[in-house]
Amino acid sequence: MFKRRNRRPFWRVIQESFWPSIGWSRAVQYTQHRLRRLPDSPDRVARGVFAGVFVSFLPLFGFHFLSAAVMAWIMRGNIIAAIIGTFLGNPLTYAPIIWVTLRMGYWMQGRDWSDGAAVASIGESFAEAWRDLKHNFFAIFNDQTAHWDGLKHFYDNVYFPFLIGGIIPGIVVGLICYAITVPLVRAYQNRRKGALKAKLEALRKKAHMVADEAGKAD
Repeated sequence: MFKRRNRRPFWRVIQESFWPSIGWSRAVQYTQHRLRRLPDSPDRVARGVFAGVFVSFLPLFGFHFLSAAVMAWIMRGNIIAAIIGTFLGNPLTYAPIIWVTLRMGYWMQGRDWSDGAAVASIGESFAEAWRDLKHNFFAIFNDQTAHWDGLKHFYDNVYFPFLIGGIIPGIVVGLICYAITVPLVRAYQNRRKGALKAKLEALRKKAHMVADEAGKAD
């Protein structure tokens, strides 16, 4: 379903993750088309979409697909729909998702949004955490001391608020997508069944006409 005849170079994959060659509008339409054509019940497809959308609001860096698939399996939802649902988290939505989830996380912890040099610079927090990770990895092989300040700052002021703050928005948006997906998939499947039934009826009538003409000829 997701395979391509001609593999794209890595740079092309990165470029299209920020701006699809067919445009975001067409990309959304294509995603909707894929969802409607999944061979499963509307409820199972919608549960899969819920799982994918929900995990998009959590800081599961590099594990969104796997997490969505596991959650869909637990919920008895469609796993392919869950993977498609994670596309809600994309370069166009990262900024608002991070802003909403961090504010929610700070509120849930009873912290003032402006207190922690926390949100002064999210990018800087990521950079500090990455520097500590890299330094600590090489410290395993030499006599340098491991550094944890950057990682602790990142966890306390970004990761944990992001994690708990994404639960409520993830559930709310996931339920909205669930409510939209069920009638969308059901209507498509009913229309497809109707079209197939009409086609079979037309073939049946044509077969009867051919049989009648053959009978008259005899």
